[in-house]
Amino acid sequence: MRQAAPAIPALLDELENFYGRQEPCWPVDRYEFIVWWQCGYPASDAACSKGWQKLKSEVGTAPHNLLEAAPRKLAAALKPGGMVPELRALRLKEIAMRVMDGFGGDLRSALAGTLAAARKTLKKFPGIGDPGADRILLFAGLAPIAAVPSNCPQVLVRVLSGKERDNYGANYRGAQQAILAEVPETFDDRTRAYLLLKHHGQERPANAQSRSAKSVLSARTVLSLPAVAASRRSDLSP
Repeated sequence: MRQAAPAIPALLDELENFYGRQEPCWPVDRYEFIVWWQCGYPASDAACSKGWQKLKSEVGTAPHNLLEAAPRKLAAALKPGGMVPELRALRLKEIAMRVMDGFGGDLRSALAGTLAAARKTLKKFPGIGDPGADRILLFAGLAPIAAVPSNCPQVLVRVLSGKERDNYGANYRGAQQAILAEVPETFDDRTRAYLLLKHHGQERPANAQSRSAKSVLSARTVLSLPAVAASRRSDLSP
């Protein structure tokens, strides 16, 4: 007999018991997140955080700081975050210019309208697709969207159905629909779901298996970890 899929709230409780409470390691302000995302490449929490800290200490992150800085200085600050720092420096200038010229230096007010308008505005920035817009809207406290971690949308689908779907978009939509159906529409519940699924997706199988005997995670959950890092998206769409 096929094992019944776990309810998502119960699954999240298991994950939290196993990994502990998770907190975002990125800035939750909408403008700062867009800048942070360009601070590393290939984009990851670790890479972006390295570039972000250097940028904050040596240049600053406000739009006027980015516009006034020489491209070479920006690139040098972004280098700890990984590859193509020169390209990322140009993107930061583009972001700062868009915020200053288009929104008077205040992205907060630009996102104060309808949800559809806010999403459209966010997607005009470099590297921000639908998953990134969902993430910003959720963590900035604009809308309790059913956001799904872009680097591992297959995690929840695999846990619930036993296998991934055929492509990234199908996995993302499947995970989003599951969250919509079972996770209460509150900021606390949906940020918690996002963070736990993201952390679970980043764990390596060998590490999870070595700890599984002592954990409270079910075998089904452990075996649903992504097999290789290559299954994750590594482009500039968070």
